[in-house]
Amino acid sequence: MENIGLALESVRRSRTIERIVAGQATSDGAGVKLTRVLNQSLQHRLDPFLMLDAFGSDDPGDYIAGFPDHPHRGFETITYMISGKMRHRDSAGHEGLLESGGVQWMTAGRGVIHSEIPEQEKGVMEGFQLWLNLPSQDKMAPPWYRDFSAADLPRFVTQEGAVVTVIAGESHGVTGAVTRESTNPLYLDLQLPEGTHFKQQLPADYNAFLYAYRGTLEIVGTQVSAQHMAILENSPGTDGVDIKALTSARLLLIAGRPLHEPIVQYGPFVMNTREEIYQAFEDMKEGRLV
Repeated sequence: MENIGLALESVRRSRTIERIVAGQATSDGAGVKLTRVLNQSLQHRLDPFLMLDAFGSDDPGDYIAGFPDHPHRGFETITYMISGKMRHRDSAGHEGLLESGGVQWMTAGRGVIHSEIPEQEKGVMEGFQLWLNLPSQDKMAPPWYRDFSAADLPRFVTQEGAVVTVIAGESHGVTGAVTRESTNPLYLDLQLPEGTHFKQQLPADYNAFLYAYRGTLEIVGTQVSAQHMAILENSPGTDGVDIKALTSARLLLIAGRPLHEPIVQYGPFVMNTREEIYQAFEDMKEGRLV
């Protein structure tokens, strides 16, 4: 913990909820069962965010096969483990073990092939993977990644007892593990005791959403139950969001500066034009992706 007892940020007018979205059960990789919370239909609305998957099970059969070798180009992936361990390897020879409470931030850039395989054969596996778009000028940048252990992630506790992990961006004067100039993402994991509020300042033109994964929340009179995403309205004159926990709750709060660029996704590649997608497949076929 970096700071304890921080006062709440001042939010004069909170955003309201535009709509509530229930995640869709699906599978990916070698049959890993997961919930797709943010899908392709919401990419333009929640620009610069492309996808959010939530995975969680105490049945190893749901996840143990993991995500064998697969390519990416044109965006960033942020994998956040709540419970369990994930071994990752990539085409550049990097290898690491992501453990409970840790984050892997990977910039695919011009191309990477990697795998993510659970280590244990029994026990709970729970976490999230968020895809963050890259601006056109950075889509072919060299790949990059970094692992952060739970101890590496800045955390603070508000005067009301909210525990906040700052994965990216800034909250209450605490800067997260990662910052990005172009999209300026905010990525918070919040643990809220029943009856408490958490206020976060947000630029009115940033796209923002939250995902409740424990308990029930309320924002300006609208309830959000567990396993639901709330898209926050972009209303002129608002300066942030005021979240109240109706029960003990945990949630992700995510926001960022939209890129306002064309989004063309085909599977593991996210570019600005169809021609760039064709090129990515050609590069993959000819061994030039990495």
